[in-house]
Amino acid sequence: MIEPAPGATPPRAGGTDQVTAVLTTLLALQRLSWEQGVAGHAALDLGRDDLVRVIADDAVVRQDVDGRLGEVDGGGLVNCGALVEVVETAWRTTGDERLRDGLSRQLRWFERGCPRAADGTLFHLTGNEQMWTDSVYMLVPALFRLGRPAAAMAQLDGHRRRLQDGSGLYAARWDEPSGVLVAPQHWGTGNGWVAAGLARAWRETAAQPHRTALATQARVVIDACLAHRRADGLFHDVVDDPTTFVEANLAQMLAYAVLTGVADRWLPQDLAVVGQDLRAAAARGVDPDGFVRPVAGSPHFDRAGRSAEAQAFFLLAAAADDR
Repeated sequence: MIEPAPGATPPRAGGTDQVTAVLTTLLALQRLSWEQGVAGHAALDLGRDDLVRVIADDAVVRQDVDGRLGEVDGGGLVNCGALVEVVETAWRTTGDERLRDGLSRQLRWFERGCPRAADGTLFHLTGNEQMWTDSVYMLVPALFRLGRPAAAMAQLDGHRRRLQDGSGLYAARWDEPSGVLVAPQHWGTGNGWVAAGLARAWRETAAQPHRTALATQARVVIDACLAHRRADGLFHDVVDDPTTFVEANLAQMLAYAVLTGVADRWLPQDLAVVGQDLRAAAARGVDPDGFVRPVAGSPHFDRAGRSAEAQAFFLLAAAADDR
């Protein structure tokens, strides 16, 4: 670890200095398509139009022949969806036709190219036929932004029916050929993807029935997670399994969802203090290098470490708090 310079003042917990440190570290990390997408969301919400334009341009430069935005390793089927919002925003700002064409190719991939189940629910990765909780974040807001609200709600329903149980929590992975949960654990980050994805999707539609459904489902997941919150404000990696390691990213993801819900008025104002407390709990773990720790660590997310997505969600929660 790089030590701070002698006499340097450490970043203030949750403040502007800490936001700058976390953003700087995020921009130095290697990122795959979904990590680049959530970094783009942080840039959008922080008002960093300079970063938005660069991220959008590179997403199209690195778009593959199938139409998947920013898909540099070829392993993801839907992670590319996290880049839709930043590319669409940059297109409307700049009028760059390359960006609009990139969005058209991405939509064709979702509608025609991406492997899917018989009911149309899209698979998450190449090499298997599985649905993951992560896909809710990658798909639902993107399909709303691309003008496909019915498809967005259909993807949400297909994933919810397979992955959510009576506790309100989502299991991590479903295997379609066998018809079973191959990762039945209530993975914290996976549930965070759902809560954050629903909060972001709410902002992509003005249709009241859709907004009501998104808000209702988000509240269920948020409450189910909060029931397992530790005394230190954080969560276990598997939220209902105290034998798993403690991590901070679910706290940030829930902080983002809660504070967004309060700002957008689909959650009551008195929950703001919950969101701010979740954010503060995660901020206490930011190290002198600007890494948010401990979180489910890349590249395999099976142990405590650090990740680009955790960096981004620190920033998203900060921006939501400001809103």
